Amino acid sequence: MKLPLAYFLKDSVWYRLFAWEKSGKLWQKLLLVKRWKGRLIDGTAILKKGYGKKKLHGTRVSDLKVFAAETKRAELTHWLSIVPAPLFFIWNPIWAGWVMILYAGMFNLPFIIVQRYNRGRIEAITSGANKTGAGSFS
Repeated sequence: MKLPLAYFLKDSVWYRLFAWEKSGKLWQKLLLVKRWKGRLIDGTAILKKGYGKKKLHGTRVSDLKVFAAETKRAELTHWLSIVPAPLFFIWNPIWAGWVMILYAGMFNLPFIIVQRYNRGRIEAITSGANKTGAGSFS
């Protein structure tokens, strides 16, 4: 939450979607994201601050770009939650280290996938709106 929104509004290599993700369609095809993404907890409900991503905050292109930026913030948060998992090998038995790696992946990867899925859909919409000059979608 300490990083400004402007950081996430920029096009960064760290958050670019890969062509093979097909604007998020791959995640729906392989993992049926639409079926389960609504069951995930939005961190803003727990923290009582931030940008809730359970629903859109508007349909203008500017609203969608902010939503996409917030998916980058959420994705970064979940990647950073995985990074320290290997440290558990230092003070735990090897099996416990692997359990922590598994836990970090199982807990964070669904959230990362949902953020990439949503951002892919939003980027497809906003890039189409930019080409047509449309300001919102229905």
